[in-house]
Amino acid sequence: MKEKTYVEDIDRSMYDFRKEEKDVYRVDEGLTPEIVEQISKEKNDPAWMQLFRLQSLQIYNSMKIPDWGPPIDDLNMDQIVTYVRPNTKMSAKWSDVPEDIKDTFERLGIPQAERKSLAGVGAQYDSELVYHNVKAEVAAQGVVYTDLESAMHGEYADMIRTHFMKLVKPNDHKFAALHGAVWSGGSFVYVPPGVSVEIPLQSYFRLNAPGAGQFEHTLIIVDEGASLHFIEGCSAPKYNVANLHAGCVELFVGKNAKLRYSTIENWSKNMYNLNTKRATVAEGGTIEWVSGSFGSHTSYLYPMTILKGKGSRMEFTGITFAGKGQNLDTGAKVVHAAPETSSYINTRSISKDGGISTFRSSVVITKKAPKSKAAVSCQSLMLDDISRSDTIPAMDIRTKDADVGHEAKIGKINDDVVFYLMSRGIPEEDARAMIVSGFADNVSKELPLEYAVEMNNLIQLEMKGSIG
Repeated sequence: MKEKTYVEDIDRSMYDFRKEEKDVYRVDEGLTPEIVEQISKEKNDPAWMQLFRLQSLQIYNSMKIPDWGPPIDDLNMDQIVTYVRPNTKMSAKWSDVPEDIKDTFERLGIPQAERKSLAGVGAQYDSELVYHNVKAEVAAQGVVYTDLESAMHGEYADMIRTHFMKLVKPNDHKFAALHGAVWSGGSFVYVPPGVSVEIPLQSYFRLNAPGAGQFEHTLIIVDEGASLHFIEGCSAPKYNVANLHAGCVELFVGKNAKLRYSTIENWSKNMYNLNTKRATVAEGGTIEWVSGSFGSHTSYLYPMTILKGKGSRMEFTGITFAGKGQNLDTGAKVVHAAPETSSYINTRSISKDGGISTFRSSVVITKKAPKSKAAVSCQSLMLDDISRSDTIPAMDIRTKDADVGHEAKIGKINDDVVFYLMSRGIPEEDARAMIVSGFADNVSKELPLEYAVEMNNLIQLEMKGSIG
């Protein structure tokens, strides 16, 4: 019996299935003031948000496309649909979700994960959340987990207005401005002071429509002394036209609070992933990032942390897997803006079949951050002679009283090791997969269990076939 390839097992059956669009509402292709106003009307925005969108569009039109990263010349906004609404309303009952959408998330394992180990789940399909639920015992603690748009009209409206796109501002870069103009969907989380959420919350984003963009906004506020683990996952089927993901994540970690934010981005190979993520951490607080980038045609992804309180800390753990036709430009940024802060960036990059993996890091230690510590460790593994891996670190240290280190390694699989394993009866493909799994082990053990299994399966199957 012929062993299945990666394409058959992962791309087609797990992620690349697609659903026929039924009675969806969509705006026209392109980006105009009229389209932005139409989206705002559909979302029933308050007046301040409608104005914010139009101002963001003006900023977008005034800014240039970045010229320092992977090329995105083939991304034509005139051919992107910025808002697609499925034929359903958001529900807190899984049984009320339409069967075709329900089947999509069932196949991705979302309801099963909720039943087993999650405190709450949000599921977004194209531009709208279709399902959102939080366990009663978590809600009883005062934890708020809802869609951002509902929160904007309820008792947390002032909190949303105070925090929305204050960390990631529209004038940061062109695609932040795009997000500000056409954002839709996403989650809002508020954890009250002193509350510890013992089991994770999860959001999952599925983009089904061809030629569309997804622009969800995640806003999380973990108040003083509170703690939370939040998981995000996303995927899309493969089409022969470009799709765009330009979401935004803003994380506010309070005094002595802790947030672990895990995200797995498994977009299809026609996706431009231009996502922006940023966190600010108050005195004694901790942010832990766990990031996996396994999909998309082109990625720009550099989660940023601002350590603004004394003794605050950040850890970033990431893995990137670039296969045929992929150019994944990823990394992390940190700004030490207070004394005795600490950061640790630990990444693994794997490239195969001509894939390009670029790691960028930026560490800034300001004059206000004496006695701070920062360490960066990035390791890259190329699985053949046609792939590429680059490391581009940057460090800006403005105080002499700091401890800073950087380590980078780039290499290939050692043929002697492969030969040794084969001499012990292990087939060559399995031997190479074992080496790659071992290389990624320090990162994969930090992933949520279901994603760690998924990643290891992906590595095993990558060795047995090429990505289509």
